[in-house]
Amino acid sequence: MFELKPIESESIPRALERAERYRLLNEPRLAESICLDVLAIDDDNQPALRCMLLALTDQFGHTHGPLKDQAKSLLPRLKIPYDRVYYAGIISERYARQQLHQGHPGAKYAAYEYLVDAMDLYAEAEPLAPDGNDDAILRHNTCVRMIEWHRLVAPPPDEHELPLE
Repeated sequence: MFELKPIESESIPRALERAERYRLLNEPRLAESICLDVLAIDDDNQPALRCMLLALTDQFGHTHGPLKDQAKSLLPRLKIPYDRVYYAGIISERYARQQLHQGHPGAKYAAYEYLVDAMDLYAEAEPLAPDGNDDAILRHNTCVRMIEWHRLVAPPPDEHELPLE
């Protein structure tokens, strides 16, 4: 069997630059691999955790597996409260987009619910944001526009539910 080789701790900054480059080149699996190498020697590396989370969400809809759960499992490892909430919103927003691309029955309803969840998370992140960081607002506005562009609506109430007495 083959063995993984560890990288040197001095190479972490360069490795993370490469991971970001691979994400931009639409090669999220390669970015994920690099992040795993960084996390193998520095399991608390915040830029690697954020990049890994984004690389996993970049893969939504392109591969099978529990990617959403893997991405969510990284959230508690993020030290900054803003990051935990903001990236939770990113996961929901990107999963909503994946639902729209899948186009299965009920996909538009699922996408709507994930976008509303993302907007709630972005609203929670907004007051935690560092000065000059409007990313949560920008993401919220994108979610609103996606709902408008795709004419998404809330799912109808489940007709099989029994009324409360």
